[in-house]
Amino acid sequence: MRILWTGVAALALTMPATAQDLGGEVQKQMPSLMAIYKDLHANPELSFMEVRSAGILAAEARKLGFEVTEKVGGTGIVAVLRNGPGPVVLVRADMDGLPVVEQTGLAGASKVRVTTKEGVETGVMHACGHDTHMTAWVGTARLMAANKDKWSGTLVMIGQPAEERGAGARMMLADGLYTRFPRPQYAIAFHDAAGFPAGMIGYTPGYALANVDSVDILVKGLGGHGAYPQSTKDPIVLASRIVTSLQTLVSREISPLDSAVVTVGSFHAGAKHNIIPDEARLQLTVRSYTDEVRAKLLGGIERIAKGEAIAAGIPDDKMPVVSVEKDEFTPAMFNTPDFTQEMAGFLKTRFGEQRVMQLPPVMGGEDFSRFSREENKDIKSLIIWVGGVPQAEFDAAKKEGRTLPSLHSPFWAPDAPAVIATATEALTAMAMKLMPK
Repeated sequence: MRILWTGVAALALTMPATAQDLGGEVQKQMPSLMAIYKDLHANPELSFMEVRSAGILAAEARKLGFEVTEKVGGTGIVAVLRNGPGPVVLVRADMDGLPVVEQTGLAGASKVRVTTKEGVETGVMHACGHDTHMTAWVGTARLMAANKDKWSGTLVMIGQPAEERGAGARMMLADGLYTRFPRPQYAIAFHDAAGFPAGMIGYTPGYALANVDSVDILVKGLGGHGAYPQSTKDPIVLASRIVTSLQTLVSREISPLDSAVVTVGSFHAGAKHNIIPDEARLQLTVRSYTDEVRAKLLGGIERIAKGEAIAAGIPDDKMPVVSVEKDEFTPAMFNTPDFTQEMAGFLKTRFGEQRVMQLPPVMGGEDFSRFSREENKDIKSLIIWVGGVPQAEFDAAKKEGRTLPSLHSPFWAPDAPAVIATATEALTAMAMKLMPK
């Protein structure tokens, strides 16, 4: 821990003089914030089970004078701080952990085990760093409340459930987020990053994260004895053909200048060596940026499944059933380009050019996108990345050619003080910039 704190202090020394006051306030809060972080990290909760985490955020906001509403969209919270006339700015943190058994070996590692709603017993871990998100949310709330003389407007801070299931933002909006509470002109958030050094800030104008679709394919056949395949219609062979043909969607039907992914993550069929089953089941994740590419991919999946079934002689009443899990769809994250460039320039002024860099988009998903997509396109939005890899570990991995643990890895252990301090200052500074006195 001492090494990590030294890293934060070194970063502070590179800050322009105009940022020292706010940076100093952040550092004063860090011991208390780290206590909250350790508690959240040791007690993660799965999607829509974030009761304890939401309670911690709600209690902190109430102490600061926010109007707090709980159980919005399930376990979500909304905290509103009105401070005179001006814009409405939304700041969001996601709260859920993942069904991952922590293997970092760190003191304070999660030992939590739960039974999921599907009946599976599993360990739980903040393997995506949402514990740093919640802690920086508390830090931002504290600094905004303590500096009300420096800004004017309405701050709406939300603790969002179920980001990992792509459902939390949708459910909060459906529960009246923009009708029961002030509707924002701006929405900002951050995500920790496992690909670059702690305390660095990354941004991506335009498309930053992908559309995420979950697709199920039920492949039907005619089962029978494995020794007499001629009397069957083997769904395993048919499903295998479908998997192979799906690879041509990206390689031959989508422009090389567009980004797309079709991954078959699950293939289940059969129960015994000598039995050809009646059906096989495939589960796919499909990624894209634009609505046009998404439509091509989803349409192509259905066409290929049906076409391969026809080629295999499957009768019309046994055609494959392709279903898109609408409740798990996450639209692509689109950072408003002019707004993103404006905020990036502002962050470079505060933190220095060397700590703020433009990054290419990635194919991961993030349902923060919903707060400024579809009927909410007039809301300017930005999600930034804050690096979480300890500098020494980053340098060693680069020198040795090692691959670093990624987000969702049981070994992911961010430099929490650097992430929390950087994100707290960045979110607070951006919110104040958007609501000038």
